[in-house]
Parts: sequence; structure tokens; C-alpha cells
Amino acid sequence: MIPQETVNRILDLAQIEDVIGDFVTLKRAGATYKACCPFHNEKTPSFVVSPTKGIYKCFGCGKSGTAVGFVMEHESLSYVDALKYLAKKYNVEVVETEVSAEEIAKRQRGESLLLVSEFAGKFFQDTLWTTDEGQTIGYQYFRSRGLTDETIRKYGLGWAPANRTTFLEKARAAGYKEEYLLDTGLCKQYEDGRIVDNFCDRAMFPIHSASGRVIAFGGRTLHKDPKFPKYVNSKETEIYVKSKSLYGIYFAKNEISRQDKCILVEGYLDVLSMHQLGITNVVASSGTSLTVEQIRLIKRFTSNVTIIYDGDGAGIKAALRGIDLVLKEGLNVKVVLLPDGQDPDDFSKKHTLEQFQEYIASNEQDFINFKTDLLLDEAGTDPLKRANLINEIADTIALMPDPITRAVYIQATAVRFEIDEHILTNRINKVRMKMIEEERKQWEREKARQQAAAMPDQGPYPVGPDMGPEPSYPEVPYDVPVIEVPQTGPIKIENKYVEACERELLGFILEDGCSTLEFEAESKYYSEEPITVADFIDATLADSDLVFLNSSYDKTYEAFFELYQEGLPQNVISQRLMNSQDEEIAAVAKEILIEKYEITVKNYEQSMTARSTVLVMFVPKSLLAYQCKRVDLDIQEKMKLLASMQDQDAMETLLKEIQNLNKVKTRLNNELGRV
Repeated sequence: MIPQETVNRILDLAQIEDVIGDFVTLKRAGATYKACCPFHNEKTPSFVVSPTKGIYKCFGCGKSGTAVGFVMEHESLSYVDALKYLAKKYNVEVVETEVSAEEIAKRQRGESLLLVSEFAGKFFQDTLWTTDEGQTIGYQYFRSRGLTDETIRKYGLGWAPANRTTFLEKARAAGYKEEYLLDTGLCKQYEDGRIVDNFCDRAMFPIHSASGRVIAFGGRTLHKDPKFPKYVNSKETEIYVKSKSLYGIYFAKNEISRQDKCILVEGYLDVLSMHQLGITNVVASSGTSLTVEQIRLIKRFTSNVTIIYDGDGAGIKAALRGIDLVLKEGLNVKVVLLPDGQDPDDFSKKHTLEQFQEYIASNEQDFINFKTDLLLDEAGTDPLKRANLINEIADTIALMPDPITRAVYIQATAVRFEIDEHILTNRINKVRMKMIEEERKQWEREKARQQAAAMPDQGPYPVGPDMGPEPSYPEVPYDVPVIEVPQTGPIKIENKYVEACERELLGFILEDGCSTLEFEAESKYYSEEPITVADFIDATLADSDLVFLNSSYDKTYEAFFELYQEGLPQNVISQRLMNSQDEEIAAVAKEILIEKYEITVKNYEQSMTARSTVLVMFVPKSLLAYQCKRVDLDIQEKMKLLASMQDQDAMETLLKEIQNLNKVKTRLNNELGRV
């Protein structure tokens, strides 16, 4: 682990124009630098580097970040490896802090498993290229599938010999322990103690991690006899978890990022054939249903996924399975169905690159539209079937986490089926509330399980040491009359307007927190003691006993004040937050501090109005607006509670509370100048 002091020194020394200048030719443009973006093809420079802010931004593809983020993105490095790269560049000695003996042993074991796997990968390749068996069987098989020598070598394809101990003997001779040969699944042991190779007489497909290391294998038999399983795969280990791995991700990730799209297929040969054809943003789930972990791996590089399915009946049914998880993770999903009887491997062999690309562009269909068309064909004119279809489409839309995306699909679906939007919205909100309730129950079950495991003698109720924070539940609109709100449990519903206010206040803090508010003497906020933007906002929220509802914003808020209290300048605090080892904090800081668009009007306004004047005008108003929205939220929650009450005295008490809140709301609106 790199000590925080060393991290801070690296970040302080790293000049963004100097770092990016090692990879891109930068040309000065006033206070900034410009270049052609290294992440996508362009002729006119839209890649801007700001030394004063310490950030880069491409206004073509949208990539943005800090010096560390650039090195991570460009070189496909982890955060720690990117820091080490910069440390080497600026001659900063990195002495990692001591870790526990258990952690050292775990790391050493993981590295040993990786070394054994990489040795096996080289062995299978050598066997393919240098032995008669490999050449006459394995090599000829790959060639018969249309793969070139270049592809076979690039993707590390190999051959496992028929002899059951050839690999074992080679590995022993090279000094590898039997423990690791067995634990990786490269060898297996019988009850009588005999150890043999697990992969024999098979074409070998190595599986790489996102960083390019060999972590597992898939071995395909060439025998037609059904007693031989078609594929034998590596067992799961510390370095290989099938549900977290995608075949081809190492070779595809750069193109996925560049095109901002991932194409998902099913098998090894589908990936290899498409890559060989020139479509290289392709990965495979290797015959398994998509998992949340695989989807999140894709999401590291893009939010857009096109899934290619075989055009037969099974392919069409497969298109309706497994998509729910993708939508729930917030990815944009499109579907392409190939002609009946063809898979991507077949299609690649029969078409040119341009033809395949044109087919994808012409036939990829938004998943909701695809599902609607498919189910409409089945429903025909039957009213009941059409009603069920509308409910099913609404349930699919409900999975989407982004409220704006949901709203767009609600509008489109309402128009298509000629029904009122509110009917769809009601159905979707009910589904989302059920999702919230189920998520809460799952969280409570896991909490009870961890508590029981941590303190078995005390029953399931004491708090366990490893339980994570309560989950953040999706926002659900309040303006639909039929929502059924559960009356118990830690439900946390965040209003989108409240969240927008919190983002605005956090923006003032991250951009101008250290600036002094220069109120005029006649202002109600005037004080002889100067006060900074950060202190003014923090004091106002504390007086109202308010904390941010958005957990990510709240965490970033707290992280700011930890650095602020150290007396660090604004630009250093901003850089530290954007480069935080906490990915959640870094993401929020980047989102707020890196402008998404160059807005000429904004630049004009800033040239006409001093920043100090802008702060004096808008910071107090933003706080009043936020307080007003929080009061609104309190009123809405109490109104929901009131509707479910039976006790008359409790109802009268709650009504008085609502009346008092309405008075506060009126006062705040008066201060804001609202009627």
C-alpha cells in the first residue's frame, strides 16, 4: 500500500501538461493546450488540457480526468500502477507500507497461480507450433476454422497433447509446485494419489484478465464421441472467477473505449473471427448467462452494449433472457439478430468487414423496441395479450435506474400503444417500490447473517463488524396517486430536485470553497469576520440540522472538509479529491469540476460579472432553495404517513407538524422572492 504522504507528493509534482505531453503533441491555446484526442480518431483538435485546473477534456468523445486518470486510461493501468508510473517519472521513491503476513501470503499465492497459468499458456503454444501432434491436429483445426497464423499467435491459442502427463512433467522440471498445478485446475489428482494433466488432446483457448495476464483456459475436444465433453474449462480460483471474466476483454478494451460501444457475443470463435475481420470491440460471455460482475466490467469502458444473437428460435429467446441485469445496471442495450442458422463466426467468414459493419448498423435495434415488436407479433389483436404485453414492457422499463431514461421510454411506449402516460408511470412506480422493498429485505437478511456469524452467541440482532452501509434506494416520483409506500424498514427515497440542489451546493464548495464571501454592509449576511463559501454553507446546514441525502455527495462533502481543515489551497483540494483512492469520491469530484461543454454564453457572462459577485448572489439563494426543497420533502413524507393513519389524536398532531412546515416553506419562499 502506498502511504498517503507519498500519494500527495506524487499528485503535487505531476503537471498535467507535462504528463500528457509524453503521449500527445500539445499546442498552446491561450491558458490551455489543445491536441487531437488520443482516445478517438479526429482531424480537428477537440482535446483540451487545462494546467490551472489540472484536468483534460475531449469535447469530441467526452473523455476527461486528471493526470493520473489519463495514465490509467491511456496505458490501461490500475490507480496504484498509474501512481507508480508517475512516481518513476518524477523520481519519487515509493516505499509501500507493511501489510499483514496473511495479506503477503495471499498476494504471493495469487502471483504463484498467475505464473503457473502463464507457464501453461506458453507450453500449449509451444506444443501447437513445435510438435507433430500440435501441427497436424491443433494447428489444422484452427486453420480449418478460418483463423490466420497472426490471429493464432496474437490470442495465444495452443494445443494440449494427448499424453496425460506431458504438461505435469514439464511443469515439475521447471520448478512449479504440485500444489499450484492442482489449485489452478491444470492438473488433477485421483484417489490413489496419481496426478495427471486436466487438459489433454484439446485445442486450447487462454482466457486473459483485463490487464492481459493468463488466468484460465478453455479446452475444446475435436472428437465427435459424446462421451467427451465439448469443452473442459479451468475451475474457479483466486485469480479466475468465471462470473467476473469476459473472453477477449484485454484485446477489446481500447477499441471499446474508443468506439464507446461493446459488442457482446457468445463463444471464443465468435470473438476471434470478428476480431480477425477487423471488428475488435467484441467480447464473449463464454456460453454463460451475463452476470452483474461482467456487466460492470463492460461498464468500466462504455455504457453502450450491442448483443449479437443467432437468428434461430433459440437465439430470439436468448435475446429476452439476461437483459434485465444489463438494463438494471444502467447500460444502453441494443440487439442484433443474425440470419437464421448463422452465428457471428459463420457470418464473419461469409462477409467483408464493411458488409458486417453495415449489417450491424442497419439491424441493431433498441431492446425495448425489439421486445415490443417480438411480443406484438405473438399478441396479435387479442386485447388481453396486448394488455399483458404493455405490462411486461412497463416492467422492463422499471429496471432502468435513470429517471430521465425511464421518462423517455414511457413517452415512446405511451404513444405507440395509444395509452395515457400516467397508466404506465403508475405500473412502473409500483414495480420500482417492490424492487426497493426486496432490496431492503435482502440487505436486512445479509445484515442478520453477518451479525449472526460475527457473534453467534448473541443471536442475530447485535451489529456485526463487517456490515456495509445501508443501500441507497432508487428515487421514485411522488406525484402519482397510486404508489403504495411500505410503512416500515429503512426506506430512503431521494427527491431529484433535492439532489440537484445538493449538487449545486457541492459545486460551490469544490470550486470556490476557500473563497471569501464579500457581503455588503447592508446585507443580512454581513459579518465583520470574513467567512469562506465552505464555512458559510457548512454553518447554514448545521443550523438547520441538514446533511446531504445523496450518500455520494455527502461522502465527497466530508472528504472536502477533511482537506480544508488542513489549510490546503483550493486547487490542491480539488486535485486530491479528483485523484482520491475512493472511486466514489473521485467520480463525484470529476463530474462536478470537469466541465462537460464549452458554453460561450457562460464564458461571456463570467467576463461581465466578477466571480466574487456571483458567489454573493447565488450561494445564499442556493441554500434557501435547498432548505425549501427539504421542507417540501418533509411535508410530502408526512402527507403519505397521514393517509395511512387511523388514530385521530396522532392525525391531529401530524397535521399541526405539517402546518408548521408550511409556514417555514412560506417564509423561505418569501426570502427567495417567490409568490
